Amino acid sequence: MRSATAALLLGLVLGQVAYGCGPGRGVGRRRGPRKLTPLVFKQHVPNVPENQLTASGLTEGRIGRNDSRFKDLVPNYNKEIIFKDEEGTGADRLMTQRCKEKLNTLAISVMNQWPGVRLFVTEGWDEERFHSSDSLHYEGRAVDITTNDRDRSKYGMLARLAVEAGFDWVYYESRSHIHCSVKSESSQAAKYGGCFSGDSTVLTATGRRRLSDLQIGEFIQALDSSTNQLVFSEVLLFLDYDPQQKREFLYITLSSGRTLTITPSHLVLLDDWTAKYAEKLRVGDSLLVSDSKELIKEKIVRVEGVWRTGVYAPLTAAGTVIVDGVAASCYATIDSQWLAHWAFSPIRLAHNVHEGLGRLWTAVSRPLGGWTGNETRAVAKPTTGIFWYAKMLYITADFFIPSHLYE
Repeated sequence: MRSATAALLLGLVLGQVAYGCGPGRGVGRRRGPRKLTPLVFKQHVPNVPENQLTASGLTEGRIGRNDSRFKDLVPNYNKEIIFKDEEGTGADRLMTQRCKEKLNTLAISVMNQWPGVRLFVTEGWDEERFHSSDSLHYEGRAVDITTNDRDRSKYGMLARLAVEAGFDWVYYESRSHIHCSVKSESSQAAKYGGCFSGDSTVLTATGRRRLSDLQIGEFIQALDSSTNQLVFSEVLLFLDYDPQQKREFLYITLSSGRTLTITPSHLVLLDDWTAKYAEKLRVGDSLLVSDSKELIKEKIVRVEGVWRTGVYAPLTAAGTVIVDGVAASCYATIDSQWLAHWAFSPIRLAHNVHEGLGRLWTAVSRPLGGWTGNETRAVAKPTTGIFWYAKMLYITADFFIPSHLYE
């Protein structure tokens, strides 16, 4: 029984911590039948502004037909969806792949809820600047919808069905339509890694260094969870390393003026030593920060979304890291530090065995003259991309655990 439970936990963990950060699927279980509650007029889900990272995220800029990003928009020819297309250009059919997938899912739900009724899209991608300057319609990430019978008594439930279909932000905006939007494709890529930006810094044994300059084998300041003391822990590898990738981050400002730039699904350490997703942090929460050689508590005074280029996820032997003076986990996507750390124990074991064998070989192969005193520890530059072990764990778990068990 214990081994079966451990195997199940491992499967869940591996599927979740495999890719360092981002808004990936969380641990969940099959949901039983439940009654759906219609949205009320002017209600939106989630209950935050559309452009927050916990909703559809920041705008990336208007897409025109001559823009290089225009090729990322795909037409939707689903016969179960009616597109108004009042311009006669087919613009309402153009959208991001994520928006298309959610819209097609919603179309099925509409037919199941009201046999004979079809989903009606009144507005999709907009190239004529009819909306506000930061509208996601300009990026093909938003649609305005109704039912084809224009029965307004259905709109509250239509909004709820849109939420269930997976749209990242749904708003019962007016008596005439429901507004739905999704995260950007680059934001969705965040589930495959990330964590910290390249301009973030860590303290090494020889001084402070930017993460973009950090190498494998260096020792950086971390938190020993067994003693709750600051230590210098070896960087075993990078779970993700991509200097060119653009990503959405949370920019967290503390009372002292100290800041931390981190992806939303990454874990940070609170003042009670528990771990919490960065996206769940609120103004007034206290984080653990390093003040020279000891840890103190500082309150959050501001949280905002920003875009940064470059993603870096160092994995230390301790499983923690002090970034820009703030204590954080090396892991993400599952809100359990010890469970995530346990999932990567094979990597630490393999590293220790390799190090032990290396020292043994050095000892037996060294000339009779003995140690010169000039030996230095080898460091290595990280390779771009996601670490193979993390990728393997995700693929394995994704194969054995059906997607409907994730939410």
